[in-house]
Amino acid sequence: MTQERTLPKFDTATVQITREEGLVLYEDMMLGRLFEDKCAEMYYRGKMFGFVHLYNGQEAISTGVIRSMRPGEDFVCSTYRDHVHALSAGVPAKEVLAELFGKATGCSKGRGGSMHIFSAEHRVLGGYAFVAEGIPVAAGAAFQSKYRREVLGDKSADQVTACFFGDGAANNGQFFETLNMAALWNLPIIFVVENNKWAIGMAHERATSQPEIYKKASVFNMVGVEVDGMDVLAVRAVAQEAVARARAGEGPTLIEALTYRFRGHSLADPDEMRSKQEKEFWFSRDPIKKFAAYLVEQNLASSEELKDIDHKVQQTIDEAVKFAESSPEPNPSELHRFVFAEDD
Repeated sequence: MTQERTLPKFDTATVQITREEGLVLYEDMMLGRLFEDKCAEMYYRGKMFGFVHLYNGQEAISTGVIRSMRPGEDFVCSTYRDHVHALSAGVPAKEVLAELFGKATGCSKGRGGSMHIFSAEHRVLGGYAFVAEGIPVAAGAAFQSKYRREVLGDKSADQVTACFFGDGAANNGQFFETLNMAALWNLPIIFVVENNKWAIGMAHERATSQPEIYKKASVFNMVGVEVDGMDVLAVRAVAQEAVARARAGEGPTLIEALTYRFRGHSLADPDEMRSKQEKEFWFSRDPIKKFAAYLVEQNLASSEELKDIDHKVQQTIDEAVKFAESSPEPNPSELHRFVFAEDD
């Protein structure tokens, strides 16, 4: 086990959060966790095929960032670990699961599968199978918002784009080129590095000359922030600042969220590279358990209320399974549909 980075401290006493907001955050994280658990079950039962990359352990980042944005207005660009980003953005669980089952009712019409979750309605710009592939796409979305507002005079075009990617992507050319363009053009974008310590089977510290990714923002004269990615309140705080900065025309932000995936790289990964000691260190920092304890301690919710939410979320997922299983397969006669945007 390599030496763990010292996690940034966050003072919860500075948090201003209502009971309703707290319950929304908790439910969103629990939806992500239980959905991914169901995905693992369905994969091993042969209901879905191909590579499936789960998000367990990283829920505080998706919830903290996306729930700080405007649902259905702001843009979200994901990675191949994209299910939970889509859920946080409002894509119904039944449509995401149907997509994983390859059904016609899936959010990508059954054409995309696990790594290509897309929803124009919810401004989810897709998951991407190739590392760092979504970074320039996200910059394009941010550029069009800025162009429509400043060149075309559309005052309503103040949308912000959140671009998620892993620590491995921060070593790719798209990362450096796109951050440079975003800074030059002062784009309304938030680059969110979900540093879970492992780029597939490569330890982050072995793959980069500067492990502290947020410091690379300084090269582009951009704000760089390090945050505890296992604390939804800490992520939410830095995300709110970054969103406000972007929406006010003050440019991009690079957020490095220190986190950990609780499962292997994919469901096909035996997960033998990581030490037991390392896993136990991070398992003890489960973001959902941590936030549940906070809600109870602050008298924002009772344990019984949180259990009721757990039950509600499980019902949603059970209904999603029934929907996906009963949905039709794509019609082979429509194989060439949805290749071009105008064929909807």
